[in-house]
Formats: sequence, C-alpha cells, structure tokens
Amino acid sequence: MPPALPPVLDRLDADLDAALARLFALMRIASISTDGAYRADCDAAADWLVRDLASIGVRAEKRATPGHPMVVGHIDGPKGAPHVLFYGHYDVQPVDPLDLWARDPFDPVIEDTPAGKVIRGRGASDDKGQLMTFVEACRAWIAVHGQLPLRVSFLFEGEEESGSPSLVPFLTENADDLRADLALICDTGLFDADTPAITTRLRGLLGEEITLTGPDRDLHSGSYGGAAINPIRVLARIIAGLHDDKGRVTVPGFYDGVTEVAPEIAAQWDGLGFDADRFLGAVGLSHPAGEAGRSVLEAIWARPTCEVNGIQGGYTGAGFKTVLPSKAHAKISFRLVGTQDPQKIRAAFRAQVRAALPPDCRVEFHDHGAAPAAQMATDHPAFEAARQALGAEWPRPAAFVGAGGSIPIAGYFKDILGMDSMLIGFANADDQIHSPNEKYNLSSFQRGIRSWARVLAAISG
Repeated sequence: MPPALPPVLDRLDADLDAALARLFALMRIASISTDGAYRADCDAAADWLVRDLASIGVRAEKRATPGHPMVVGHIDGPKGAPHVLFYGHYDVQPVDPLDLWARDPFDPVIEDTPAGKVIRGRGASDDKGQLMTFVEACRAWIAVHGQLPLRVSFLFEGEEESGSPSLVPFLTENADDLRADLALICDTGLFDADTPAITTRLRGLLGEEITLTGPDRDLHSGSYGGAAINPIRVLARIIAGLHDDKGRVTVPGFYDGVTEVAPEIAAQWDGLGFDADRFLGAVGLSHPAGEAGRSVLEAIWARPTCEVNGIQGGYTGAGFKTVLPSKAHAKISFRLVGTQDPQKIRAAFRAQVRAALPPDCRVEFHDHGAAPAAQMATDHPAFEAARQALGAEWPRPAAFVGAGGSIPIAGYFKDILGMDSMLIGFANADDQIHSPNEKYNLSSFQRGIRSWARVLAAISG
C-alpha cells in the first residue's frame, strides 16, 4: 500500500457522517431531467455541485446547453502526473408511481434491512450516490495531502436519464477542455455484493423496424385466402431465417469484427462463480437459447445478437376476425460487439429482407439508431493497477467484466475525445434503479469512496 494512502482511508472513515449529509443534500433536489416542470431543480443540482467542487479547490462552473446544464471542473495534481476525466450524472428518473414508494422519494434516509443498512431515496444508486463516492475520495486526498495524486477534470451531466441530447455537441465543442489520458465513469455496478468489477466491454446497439405490405387493404380470408399474399406469413419466414439451427445470425458479414475472448479474461470470468442456472431460473427459464457452445456469461458480454422485440399485424383484439392483413410489422434489434460496423449490418440486413420478398410484397424500413460496441484497452497499465486496488478493498478480487447493454458515453469519449474509459461502479442488482424505493447499500457508498481513494493512488504512478 502506498504510504500516502492509509491516512486518506482513515480520514474517509472518520468523515462518513459528513459525507452522508452532503449526499442527502444533493438527493433532496428533485432533478428529474425528462420533465420540464423540474428544470429549476436540475439547475439547482448543478449549482450545488459547482459549490461543492469549489469547496475542495476545484475550478468548477455550470455551463449552459440547449437542455440542462453541464458541470465542468478542473484541479491540478503533481507536475507530470496522469490526467483523468471523471464522468457522472446528477439527473434522476421520474418517481412514478408515487404510491409505491414507502416514503418521500426526495427525503433520503438510512434504513435497516435484513441485508444491512441502505440509503433509500431517488438517485441513491443512479447516479448521485455513485458520483459522490468519487468526490468524497477527492475531498479526503486534498484534506490530508493538500492536493490529489493526479490531475482531475470533472464532467457532470444533467440529461443522462432523458437521452443525453446535448452531450455529443457539448463534447465536440469542448473537446480540448475535456480531453484527458483516461476517463473514469461511475455508473455501473459490482459483479456481486463481494466482488468489484471494471466494465471493459459494452455491446453496441442497432435498431430496425420493418413494415411489409401485400394487398392494398385487409381481405376476407375466405374470399382471398390461398390466392393473395399474406404479409404476416412472409414476415414470419423472414424472422425465422435470421438464425440458423445453431443459433448463429445469418445476416451476411454479421460476424465481421467479432473476436474471441482473451484467455486471461476468460479465466477471470470462470473465477467469478457465475451460476447460469440461477440466472435463468430467476426469470422462469432453464436452458440457454443463444449460440451453441457459448457460456451464458460469454453470450451476454462478448457475443452479438439479433432479437425480435415486437411483431404486429392483422386483428389483435378480443375474439376472432378472419382477416388477411394488408400489413405486418416487426421491431428487431442487434447487440453488437468488437468492431462490428452497425451501418454495414443495417445494409446487409435490409438486403437480406428484400431478397426474401415474394412478388406483390414490398417493405419499408425505419431505423432506430445505431451505436458501435466499446471495448477498452485493458493492456493499459492503469486497468490492472485499478483492478488490484479494488481487490484490496473488497472481499474478493476484482474482474474485468462485460456489460450486455450499452453505455453510449464510453463510445463518445473514445470517438470524440480519443480516450478509453474505465467503468467502475458499486451498485447492486437489487438497487431498484428507475423503480420505486431505490436504494444504495451503505457498504457500497463507504467502500466505494475508499475504493476510489485506492484507485487514485494506484493509477497516479
């Protein structure tokens, strides 16, 4: 352990009550970004963060966007030390349905539960509690040593929960001010309550909606059945053909850019003790349904997918109507990994659909966004240093893990600012983020602060 670290950890433990008071002050601000009625609250949250950062010596300011403001701050470290950009968001999800909350969502409190003490309230886990773990670690370093062990910039967003419409323009316009050696993001979780994780791969996402049209009106199936094309039957055949009997996606060129998991990463995943039967059993399933020969963890973290998210056509009301429909619709999404090119996949998918159309059937496409996967360069020495630092704080060693979903900010940092992101978070799967009675384990907050103190020490060299 670096000699400068123990007094910082001692300071953090002694200051826990004050840190909680600061977190609660931020959580009391109803910064719901998606509802215009809370615009003043979003401004108030940004102002609060500017004041708090300034109180520890950060040069912080609120910067306007067409939506809710950004908070940007900078603080110097030792000469020649690495420079990191820390990202979090101060906006929160709406609280509806309010009647399912056990108490006021914006009146945070410590509660005793069978699993231990938790911080209860909107934003406890997503993302105010997570954001403040890093700020509190910085506060202790500065209080003990007069400065941080490295140079730090801060970027706190106010629109993450409403689609981040201002983020890309803001990053583009302020790239020189925000660019650093590495980005740190605290909006993810632990692998389990005892195992910290560094998320190093995020799947990309491609959305497609298709509408097939056959006859120019709905037809009576007795009068036209057998003679007229049925768009639902065509759509069903197209969807069925998107996978082969081994579960692989049949879109031409789909697996271009998909690589195998490195042996050392696979070994870390094997050591996590993931229970695939329990994972599937929790949702009433018992058998993996992806590519044959792939583990469940590999399937959700490192393999691409093609999934049908919705189908509609014909009569769907109560009772029965013998209609032969004019139109059939489907919504299809692709999760992407590695260097898969979403635009090439979109073009190949559309070509495959068109090639499957019979006479008298035409197709319209509507895209629903496209974002590539993000995979971090774990050979950067900061990643292993941070992994070791996390393992010193938690009961079990940290692992480099994947995420089945998509976190666009990591891709934006790579594409716009040219830097990798290290995603470290301390949320638990049962934190009920976006739901009533959101919580954050008190141990996640306390150990999260201590973890960031260790990480700052580890990557400063």
